[in-house]
Amino acid sequence: MPRYLRPRLPGVPIFFTVALAQRGSSLLLEEVEQLRQAVRVTRAERPFAIEAWVVLPDHLHCIWRLPEGDTDYPARWRLIKARFSRAVPMGTRRDSHIARRERGVWQRRFWDHHIRDEADLAAHLRYCWFNPVKHGLVQRVEDWPFSSVHREIGGPRWEWAMQDEAP
Repeated sequence: MPRYLRPRLPGVPIFFTVALAQRGSSLLLEEVEQLRQAVRVTRAERPFAIEAWVVLPDHLHCIWRLPEGDTDYPARWRLIKARFSRAVPMGTRRDSHIARRERGVWQRRFWDHHIRDEADLAAHLRYCWFNPVKHGLVQRVEDWPFSSVHREIGGPRWEWAMQDEAP
């Protein structure tokens, strides 16, 4: 079995895409409070800063900063996914889920990207914030209720991230 090695760069913001196993589902919105609770409990045990976060029906995007010297974001995702999975109905399970004692809620892996510089961070902030518009869920970013954009609109980081045109 192939083993995926993730980069471990301390002090660098990290962009993530995490998806449900069943694309097209709306489970993340239906159970958004369970997701928030899983994140809260995990952050209390293993702190990280949230630069941006957007929850869509079947996937989410976020940008984290880990504490200085800490690079263990896979453990945090494992905890968040496990806590959420235990709190919601079991998904459709394949033999591989049963063998690994998984509940069939999440895609097994997640996508991560270590932010290279301020321009890369601004681009990924815009990506998070505009994703509900891209998917046709709303017309304007501020109309999506499951986004960290609401804490940024009109503030200095909003202006800085919006310097280039929106995607």
